[in-house]
Amino acid sequence: MTLRFAPDDLSLPQGHYVGGRYRPAVGQLALQRPSDGAGFADCPVADAVLVDEAVQTARAALKSSGWAGIRPRDRVRVLHAWADLMLAEAPRLAQLEAVASTRPVDAAAAGDIAISAEQIRFFAEFADKEGGDVVPTDDSSLGMILSEPYGVVGAITPWNFPVSMAAWKLGPALAAGNAVVLKPSEMTPFSTLYMVELAERAGLPPGLVNVVLGNGPVTGNAITGHPEIAKISFTGSTGAGQAIMANIARHGVKPMTLELGGKSPQLVFDDADLDLAARCVAAGITSNAGQACVSGSRLLVHESVAGALVDRIRAAMALLVPGNTWDGGTPFSPIISARQLDRIDGIVQAAVAQGAELICGGERFDRPGYFYRPTILSGVGETSPAVTEEIFGPVLTVQTFATEDEAIALASHPTYGLCAGVFTRDLSRAVRVTRALEAGTVWVNRYNRSLDHILPTGGYKSSGLGKDLGRAAYQANRRQKSVLIGL
Repeated sequence: MTLRFAPDDLSLPQGHYVGGRYRPAVGQLALQRPSDGAGFADCPVADAVLVDEAVQTARAALKSSGWAGIRPRDRVRVLHAWADLMLAEAPRLAQLEAVASTRPVDAAAAGDIAISAEQIRFFAEFADKEGGDVVPTDDSSLGMILSEPYGVVGAITPWNFPVSMAAWKLGPALAAGNAVVLKPSEMTPFSTLYMVELAERAGLPPGLVNVVLGNGPVTGNAITGHPEIAKISFTGSTGAGQAIMANIARHGVKPMTLELGGKSPQLVFDDADLDLAARCVAAGITSNAGQACVSGSRLLVHESVAGALVDRIRAAMALLVPGNTWDGGTPFSPIISARQLDRIDGIVQAAVAQGAELICGGERFDRPGYFYRPTILSGVGETSPAVTEEIFGPVLTVQTFATEDEAIALASHPTYGLCAGVFTRDLSRAVRVTRALEAGTVWVNRYNRSLDHILPTGGYKSSGLGKDLGRAAYQANRRQKSVLIGL
């Protein structure tokens, strides 16, 4: 079945979604479709007054519905029904995702939406299985640790995987008994709006999740600085994460989960399966055109196999053909905006001017929209922005090493520590290198997440605080209260 659609004929949700209904608002931010550069919609900007209304609505819905205190299994049933509706409405969700974003419609339906529905089911099942504890004390007292929801959680999601990132935030927060005020990216709000509509159709109390649209400086700051939002969850750039931390500190203290940027290395040793490594390395930097925090943008390869591996990667990249996100079977995504396209090209051209060898790519595709050819840069200096900065595009740098210690040293980044990949047939080496790498996730002989949602994701260093996915994500939406009763 093809999900191909005509973008000009697609009906889009309009306005903020507060209290179970749309709030029409004047669009202030002009949106362009990445696939063809055409303007197609406007996004309003919620100010502090509207954000406060959303927070008060969430608080009232939490109280009137008793969502935090109902039988946990009742929350489970609602969340499972929501996942069912997402699957049933996958074509519509995928179209709303594809028209504004970099996600091809078929990949969104079969991948992002299906996986997100499964993640919501995964988090739902924690609701009646994770709780407090009775702890050992002397016989004159009873010690307990109570687990409680925070209340209202503020969530801010990025543009690169709109439905997936919303599921990461909403699934654990709602399963844990919280209400949510959510700001999707101003560039890709439409699938998130419809996703919350579906949640209410599934039985979620209206107003328990409110979606406010807008940008970071206005709407995001109002959310992170609001005194009645008890916890923040954010996925995005390291710079934006730093700004959120500073804004929270200006207004008080509250816990936060931050999944931030990365400049992740893929280490290929001389005993690796080069065909496997080439497939994984190529996919790790070209999936979503390199627009993912976990993109494996730094290839570190043993000098004896560097030439053979790079040839294989270049051949794999040459097969990628760009296409509109609304056409079925699109294998290679556009860049999100003209501004980001210019930034990617600027970093590549600066690296070449400084002496890097351009093995392939290094230019825009000659077609409408914002498409950049998969690029490999070799001979790049360690201080080059191509190596040090998160490019967020399909640009792979190549550095060689002679020893294991040298590989580990090259892998260490002064700023980032999100992910890493290791390719070797030597189990002992795989364990040694994995232990030495400063990264929140290490993949061995693969470079991608699986459907094992129990594995948490989150970074070291400036790649973030806390974890998404896994038991840790659910627990991060609950707070603990110690109780000691004298008997």
